[in-house]
Amino acid sequence: MRIVFMGTPEFSVIILRRLLSSEHEVIAVYSQADKPAGRGRVVRTSPVKQLAREHRLAVFQPKGLRDRAEVAQLADLRPDAIVVAAFGQILPREILNIPEFGCLNVHPSLLPRYRGASPIPSAILSGDDITGVSIMLMDEGMDTGPVLSQRTVSIHGEDTAGSLELRLAQVGADLLMETLPQWFDGRLLPQPQKEEDATYTRPILKSDGEIDWNLPAVELSRRVRAFYPWPGCFTLWQGRVLKILEAVALSPGGEVGPGTVVSLSAEVPVGVGTGEGILGLRRVQLEGKRPMPAAEFLHGQRTFIGQRLTHPPLLESRRPPRRCIWR
Repeated sequence: MRIVFMGTPEFSVIILRRLLSSEHEVIAVYSQADKPAGRGRVVRTSPVKQLAREHRLAVFQPKGLRDRAEVAQLADLRPDAIVVAAFGQILPREILNIPEFGCLNVHPSLLPRYRGASPIPSAILSGDDITGVSIMLMDEGMDTGPVLSQRTVSIHGEDTAGSLELRLAQVGADLLMETLPQWFDGRLLPQPQKEEDATYTRPILKSDGEIDWNLPAVELSRRVRAFYPWPGCFTLWQGRVLKILEAVALSPGGEVGPGTVVSLSAEVPVGVGTGEGILGLRRVQLEGKRPMPAAEFLHGQRTFIGQRLTHPPLLESRRPPRRCIWR
């Protein structure tokens, strides 16, 4: 089959790489426009675009897909199907109607749970034990189309958004390879989603990483995992940003005020008081320094114990959707 692939980040790369090694022909790749990134604001190409160039594939980066010229250009490619994985744009009906076998989306959740922009962090934030991947036949809504296949994936206690994303992408690639021949042969019946079970997620902001020490330690430990590697969880100490890269929720060992740094055991050398319990710090990074174990950080910052960490000023704010499943 002739397939057009649409995707942008690392999650999409794993899916595209598997498609390229299959019997199907990837005739073109669509990816989000190149954007400046990092402190130097250097324009970087997306991971999917880089892989597509390595395979000498035609790459298109439209700002939107509603323009008549963009629709006509895609139609001229004559794809049998379009495969989408974390592309970042909702496809209009004019695009959805082009391929004979429709547009298939590889979505990293067990739909209808966690529709929207951040299904992987949201599963960790909610404390779920399992999540999964859905292959969905796209419609004009946000992840509302009927489901062709699903597969569950366990969430481990040490999983971050980064590690879970990698595992979900690999499972999604396997599931896509199993689903495509069955869909092309007419052996699959799309199953409508149950709207009453739907939950929605919103895009993650840099400000989501700001630590509010009044929250319970359990919730903060989930945030550390859910927001790694981006945007990361951070606090202020002596006017400098301190990133919390790895942490664990501990039971309270006495009355410790929120944000107050306390000495703990050899296994977890330092912790911070929260609204409920203590957040044990395992790995941190002080502004301008490299990431390091908390024990090593203490050797260089001997006045750290007993200090009070403060809540950074809000970087930006945005009202979440009414049905967003986390704060």
